[in-house]
Amino acid sequence: MFNNIGIPGLILIAVVVLVLFGRGKVSALMGEVGKGITAFKKGVSEGSTENDEETRTAEQARIESPAATTHDATPAPETLRERDKV
Repeated sequence: MFNNIGIPGLILIAVVVLVLFGRGKVSALMGEVGKGITAFKKGVSEGSTENDEETRTAEQARIESPAATTHDATPAPETLRERDKV
């Protein structure tokens, strides 16, 4: 639908928006959009940093305690039977 807008179409849309809303409102809106993009980038960066820290902590715990990761996590059959009775 919008495949054939092109540069002249975008310029026309920009002019119409400026006429309808005025330069002050458009600049304020773009400022808010910029702040939103900055906050989004900061959140993504903090999330990846937090994820990296959790990964390092888990890796360090695995290295310090190898016996904890080598046991079988499958419950014994008697444990399953006791759980089914309840």
